[in-house]
Amino acid sequence: MAVDSRENRALLMLTVGLAGWLVPGGGYVVLREYKRGLIIFVAIVLTLCVGLYVGSIGVVDPVGAKLWYLAQILSSPAVAAVGHVTAVGEYPVYGRPNEIGQIYTSIAGLLNLLCIINAVYMACAGKIPEGK
Repeated sequence: MAVDSRENRALLMLTVGLAGWLVPGGGYVVLREYKRGLIIFVAIVLTLCVGLYVGSIGVVDPVGAKLWYLAQILSSPAVAAVGHVTAVGEYPVYGRPNEIGQIYTSIAGLLNLLCIINAVYMACAGKIPEGK
């Protein structure tokens, strides 16, 4: 029975991690931490949207800014769709809007990575609320 429990916990951790990447805060929703999931969702999506608003979608540049893109993609797979659109180079952004937009969108991705790690740790440690 210990092997079955270990397999279930590994599956739960994988599900929590994947849900947290697909939708920011989704890992917490899988763990039935609805308020925490909503707060995380709002914080990460607003940070990402502010970055896209300040710098336009041109700040998501998978060709010219690969390290920034690596951090940005951690926020959601939707960033990959934006990156696919901007890969042709029709959305140039220069100066401060580019820098600030890249910083905001990258921070959103790295913040989501921290939340994914926390949710996976909660699933691994068995810190799942019982009565919710």
